[in-house]
Amino acid sequence: MKGRESQQKPCSVSDRTIVKFRFFVEKGSNAEAIGRGAGSGDGNGLVMTLLSLITRRPRVRASGVAASYLHTQVQGGSRALPGCDGEVIDKTEAWFVKVACSVFVHSRGVDACLGYLRQHLTPSIAFEVTRRLGDPKLGFGFFEFSRVDVGVVHWAVTCDMLMRILCRAGLHDSARAVFDCMRSDGHSIDSASFGFLLLSFVEAGKIDGVKHILAKVQGSEIKMSSHICNTMLNLLVNRNQVHQAMSLFEEHLILYASPDTWTLNILIRGLCRVRDIDKAFELFNDMESFGCSPDIVTFNTLINGLCRVNEIDRGHHLLKEVQSRCDISPDVVTYTSVISGCCKLGRMEEASLLFKEMNTSGIRPSTVTFNVLIDGFGKAGNMSSALSMYDKMLSVGCYPDVVTFTSLIDGHCRAGQVKRGLELWQLMSARNISPNAYTFSILINALCKDNRLNDARECLRQLRWTNIVPKPFIYNPVMDGFCKAGNVDEANMILAEMEEKGCRPDKLTFTILIIGHCMKGRMMEAMRIYNKMLSVGCAPDSITINSFVSCLLKAGMPNEAFHIRRTALEGLNLGLSSLNMAIPATMNTDIVVAV
Repeated sequence: MKGRESQQKPCSVSDRTIVKFRFFVEKGSNAEAIGRGAGSGDGNGLVMTLLSLITRRPRVRASGVAASYLHTQVQGGSRALPGCDGEVIDKTEAWFVKVACSVFVHSRGVDACLGYLRQHLTPSIAFEVTRRLGDPKLGFGFFEFSRVDVGVVHWAVTCDMLMRILCRAGLHDSARAVFDCMRSDGHSIDSASFGFLLLSFVEAGKIDGVKHILAKVQGSEIKMSSHICNTMLNLLVNRNQVHQAMSLFEEHLILYASPDTWTLNILIRGLCRVRDIDKAFELFNDMESFGCSPDIVTFNTLINGLCRVNEIDRGHHLLKEVQSRCDISPDVVTYTSVISGCCKLGRMEEASLLFKEMNTSGIRPSTVTFNVLIDGFGKAGNMSSALSMYDKMLSVGCYPDVVTFTSLIDGHCRAGQVKRGLELWQLMSARNISPNAYTFSILINALCKDNRLNDARECLRQLRWTNIVPKPFIYNPVMDGFCKAGNVDEANMILAEMEEKGCRPDKLTFTILIIGHCMKGRMMEAMRIYNKMLSVGCAPDSITINSFVSCLLKAGMPNEAFHIRRTALEGLNLGLSSLNMAIPATMNTDIVVAV
């Protein structure tokens, strides 16, 4: 049975390739001509060279698309090439594509076949070889080889495909080289290809590369769509690379794309974000010279920027300017920005008047509007007005969110009404509104101040089972409370939970634990914590050093106190490495120090 199976075993793909290629060579060309082209005495030399190459195991795996394509060729027929005006690859050429791939992958056979490739490697076959090679580096290598050594003038669609493949693989220098070849070969480059290349460079953070490309094509007919221009600028602004965005716009982009209102809005938003309000207003005043008119987004961005830097009066003045215009009208964002600025400075009377004016104008307040007012009244200690605003919020159909409840809890806790804060905490849970890190921090801090450590500890246990990545300021008040109560073991457990949640202890965390253990008489444990502080790169400040030294002196450990003081002074603002500052295992023969 096995013998029969062995006899009936079909030919391998490599065997079929050999047969097909022998047929292709014998049918499609003269053996003597092949021999002359290959630099060999007869055609059989080239045949044997190629056959030896295509029977080897290839170094790259053919793509699924290429495998599917070759399968159709085995069955016969031809396939149209994309973007090539009806050009087709026939059955014979399909096998030559496979041969060319094999020859290039096994680079030792390239020179032997160079003459033949010069005669028969066409742009259509080069397109298929580039597509089939799959590996971006191999594709670029074949592109350079076929262009320089074989003399192929590649199609624009081949260059565009390879350029995109290289960009996606992060090979931007190679992609730029392909782009340069497209230009030198006289291909017209459309705005889509040009924009894709530039956007890929921006996404990779290669701003100098973008400037280099734009400088090289200056004076050409290449244009860029405003969409690509805006996308690049928006990407830079979102990464807080505002000055790079401005430089790119002023030096280059303005030459290739006509800026629109949205373009300038992006830049104004970035400038306001970095608090460069004067520059933002310069751009605002130049909008008309660009043929643009400001819209409500422009004014809202500027008003918000002014309120962020506490220039409320200028923001209010700009609101009045919007109200006086006939082409645009203020919206909920306009009013909320000014109201928020007033609340931040405690100007609650002015904020209330703006809120009434907003309602009178028929502009429906949003959840954000109510939240900033509730928070403002709470911080001002006016909880009756905060609760009144909360009731109005419910009456107009605005649903409270985590910010609403956090502001209310904060207001009650500031007023000493911690019990009411806990009730709101439970109401949040009943309404399936999950607290955020600040909700936890506000309530925990208030509970600790009210000496309700067990309730604060319970909040930390609830935090443990959330997806919140907390900050040390949430844990520090509870650890401080337990240390002052003499329960340093509980404080140590909180530290372990803190680190388990991925929260790194800060300077205050370590200081609380060091002093807590010293007050409990656990000097060796305090030294272990101090050394851990140094080992994780958290430099102690003067409060940590002075407190620890004082505790060591009171405990009768002057040598250790002297060592800590000396290394702190030598540390140039406590910046020495942990190895230099770590306390040695023994300071003298009498006292053993834990590490």
